[in-house]
Amino acid sequence: MTDAMPSIPAPDTACAGRVARYLDTLTKPPGSLGRLESLAVSLAAITGEDFPRVGPPGVAVFAADHGVAAEGVSAFPQSVTAQMVANFVAGGAAINAFARRIDARLEVVDVGVAGALPHDGVVHDRVRSGTANLAREDAMTRDQALAAIAAGRRAAERAAEAGCRCLIAGEMGIANTTASSAMLAALTGVPVAELVGPGTGVAGEALAHKRAVIEAALAERAPDPADPLDVLAKLGGLEIAAMVGAYLEAAGRRLPCLVDGFIATVAALAACRLDPALRPYLIFGHRSHEPGHAHALAALDAEPLLAMELCLGEGSGAALAFPLLEAATSMLAEMATFDGAGVDDREGA
Repeated sequence: MTDAMPSIPAPDTACAGRVARYLDTLTKPPGSLGRLESLAVSLAAITGEDFPRVGPPGVAVFAADHGVAAEGVSAFPQSVTAQMVANFVAGGAAINAFARRIDARLEVVDVGVAGALPHDGVVHDRVRSGTANLAREDAMTRDQALAAIAAGRRAAERAAEAGCRCLIAGEMGIANTTASSAMLAALTGVPVAELVGPGTGVAGEALAHKRAVIEAALAERAPDPADPLDVLAKLGGLEIAAMVGAYLEAAGRRLPCLVDGFIATVAALAACRLDPALRPYLIFGHRSHEPGHAHALAALDAEPLLAMELCLGEGSGAALAFPLLEAATSMLAEMATFDGAGVDDREGA
């Protein structure tokens, strides 16, 4: 891995065309498996393989704290970030359960947790101990944002070298819906009131306060929407920057990126603004219950695979969607053709 941003190859359109034609030779009416067929074509374009494989998946959960938690924008104290990292290590979180179900390689990466963490079971790649309070000052410097991006790239590199064939990036960081909402407002121009939801459970006056904090931060920080690194440094989080790097590195290695919910999609949007060549490598796992997620998906012209009113993060929704990728590849690899099965094709075909 070099210090420069990775070079992302163009999708293999020739391979995608072959797979699209092959799908119509399988024992089914053309197009009858709906979006599963377009998913298979996308995986072929990403991997350059006529019979792509997506297993085993790699799950990288990036953890970091946010200085803006001091503004009372979350229902939980900042200490929960470190406590949840310990829970990941112990195997007790939702992403642990779902990762086991899909036989995923799971790695927990500390890129900026403020509290003490277990020594074992965590990749320690900390850039700093939490961001600064974006309501009072820039969340981080540009160099720190780049360092967190590099940490994410290293995680994707480890997953690829371990044999993973699909990447899921998850996150943990109290107050990271505040940072993500601020970034999304800066990158899209959508009013804060349309983007900000309850996150970990704030409502009523607390939700109004959260929106006011973000609006004031946007005015004070004045990020340049044409400079995604500026937006990331002034308003983002270390774990969000790490996800940016993970997506870019995975795409550079022709690995499909299965994107999780709201925060992961904001990271994907920032990454695509840094390098638009990333976009064809992104497959969106689910539509979050967070109101801002619909706007983030619209900015990426994305249609997710699932809509189950999830709003947890951790990579959990993407892990739930992963079996659909496996189904798409199994369809290609295991279904018989009309000729092979001795089944008559459409009359006149």
